Amino acid sequence: MSLTIHEGEHTVILGPNGAGKSVLLRLLTHQERPLARPDGPAPVRVLGEDVWNVSELQARMGIVSADLHQRFVSGNSEGSITAEAAVLSGFLVSYGILRYGVVTDTMRAQAAAALASMGVPHLARRRLNEMSSGEARRVMLARALVTGPHALILDEPTTGLDLVARHGFMARVREIARAGTTIILITHHVEEIVPEISRVVLLRRGTVAADGPKAEILTAAHLSRVFEAPLRLDESGGFFYARPADPALQPS
Repeated sequence: MSLTIHEGEHTVILGPNGAGKSVLLRLLTHQERPLARPDGPAPVRVLGEDVWNVSELQARMGIVSADLHQRFVSGNSEGSITAEAAVLSGFLVSYGILRYGVVTDTMRAQAAAALASMGVPHLARRRLNEMSSGEARRVMLARALVTGPHALILDEPTTGLDLVARHGFMARVREIARAGTTIILITHHVEEIVPEISRVVLLRRGTVAADGPKAEILTAAHLSRVFEAPLRLDESGGFFYARPADPALQPS
């Protein structure tokens, strides 16, 4: 696989389960490293560098995922934490445990501003396990943004959210994209591709099956090949919706 994403290039990494999306995410965040090739190392260069302190890199790349959400909501050894503590942990690159770093008044002010920007300032003192899934996911988004990251990586970001919460969450993502933060969306749901995303990368069995402008790549033919099933694609208001081409497989 060879892939380059430029700053400001809102991109979706789309593919079925098992296509390699999770491995790609771990490579981007340097949680995993590629195997060396006979002719030299296979670098993963992020923000111009291929050697990073993982904690420092993660502070510069905000991440929101259903797995991270569940880790915070289920709690750590100290139990579930407040929204403020969750957001502050973004500065320390920890999972909500603050005693291993210094929390300043400036950090607290930035955490409050991040919660307010996501429309949940009133939840600062509430524990995550006392919130709805939609509220907690917005807190995770505030945590990802509190350090002013160069890019926001969304890994299956609406998993576990109901229809209204999903719509509200993606509306916030659209605002973030329009404000200039680079969006990298990793998903297998076509309907999560917000209009602001201009580039589509299709993964299939660990390889890039197609890559280019959304208008060229997001087609029924490409999706059918990648998902290995005949699909139809509909568009409405800048959003796309995929469904099986066989009427017998479509929901009634």
